[in-house]
Amino acid sequence: MLRYAASCLPTRPGPRTVGIETEWLVVDRAASDRSVPPERTRAALAALIGSPATASRQEPAHAASAAGTAGTAGGDASPTGPTGAVLAGGSRITFEPGGQLELSGPPAPLPLAVSRLAGDLADVRAALAGAGLGLAGMGLDPVRPPVRWLADRYAAMAGYWTANGQEAGEIMMCSSASVQVNLDAGHDPSDVARRWRLAHQLRPVLTAMFAASPARLGALTGLRSARAQVWESLDPTRTRPVGPARVAAADVACHWAEYLLAARLMMVRDSSPDGSGLGEPGETGPHGALPQDANGHGDARLVSVRDGSTFGDWLRGAGPIDRPPTLDDLRLHATTLFPPVRPRGWLEVRYLDAQPFDLWVVPVAVTAALLDDLVAAAGAASACYDADDGWLTASVHGLADDTLRAAALTCVDLALDALDRLGAGSDLCAAVARFRDEYPARGRTPADHLAERFTQVGPAGLLREETR
Repeated sequence: MLRYAASCLPTRPGPRTVGIETEWLVVDRAASDRSVPPERTRAALAALIGSPATASRQEPAHAASAAGTAGTAGGDASPTGPTGAVLAGGSRITFEPGGQLELSGPPAPLPLAVSRLAGDLADVRAALAGAGLGLAGMGLDPVRPPVRWLADRYAAMAGYWTANGQEAGEIMMCSSASVQVNLDAGHDPSDVARRWRLAHQLRPVLTAMFAASPARLGALTGLRSARAQVWESLDPTRTRPVGPARVAAADVACHWAEYLLAARLMMVRDSSPDGSGLGEPGETGPHGALPQDANGHGDARLVSVRDGSTFGDWLRGAGPIDRPPTLDDLRLHATTLFPPVRPRGWLEVRYLDAQPFDLWVVPVAVTAALLDDLVAAAGAASACYDADDGWLTASVHGLADDTLRAAALTCVDLALDALDRLGAGSDLCAAVARFRDEYPARGRTPADHLAERFTQVGPAGLLREETR
């Protein structure tokens, strides 16, 4: 177990790289209050992505290199093989269970990673526009109820949430969207520990700065990041942080190993001949039978675990099925754990809301700059000290909280200086500077803008407006 945990935190010398994942709510511009099935989105993108059969044969553009380069986690869509179509810039298209479109870029130095994903995103938007569809960026769908279109692992996941009485699980799967920033674990063990600590220290400040989910089911929630609250209400054995943020270099892998052992099993591969040993056969969605292969492949024998057993229990012989767990079982288990920062061959920063339109470049640039530049990292650690445990305040108040606002301003200014030193380019620096002046400098977040537009044009109007 410890060996596997350590393999999730490889050290790698050389230039830093970043992998970017953006999730988007797909909107029918003529009927923005209706859910859009992924089959319709895929059809609109047919000329861009080719046939599903061709797409599923592509090599993963987002895979981490053997040296440990930061990748993207599109593999969460399925742990059993490559999924999605690779676009011109190397980005991969996959779908979340509620039909959200995910665009995952290949790892690269920050400016190149951003420009490649931006180019692919422009191509996707243009193709969707021809079919009357658009992409809206925000952390939670403001009007449409959760509808699960995809099966494979998501049927097992939904069964787990249902068995545990967690409605928030369906909301998370089908109504939420994020920007995920994937960064190298570190150059050496002490660097890994430093970056690990800072990624956690930044959580309240970055959650507040980039809060963008103020509404759900046609009503304002009173929160800046309702998405963050959804995550907090889920099974804590798989969503709480991995150990204490302040750890010694040798302890990060140990804490991840303990986390893997203590987390409850969500799903396993059923080994019975007919695939029905643990599952509930014949599951359907709200519009009939659920496809098993909506992301390019499926695994019809993934079934939910409902007895509360942990991976540690399974290792001790008290698991949900009558066989010992394998390394593949451990890998599958790890993909069902969603801590705010997850080690996966790189560091996945998972706590950021999806951003309106093209603002996604800002959390990517700020997060990467603060972790990659040593001067900015030291300043950010100091600036965030007083806000270290304030993530709940961040999700409710955003930058209306004076402590978080001061820390956010310091961090974004540090990031701007770092981006210049890192050679990020004038366009990226200008985007961060505009965001600074529009939001942190005024004690505002994207959620404040979205809430104002919600009041003026209504939830369906907000979705339609954000597809511009």
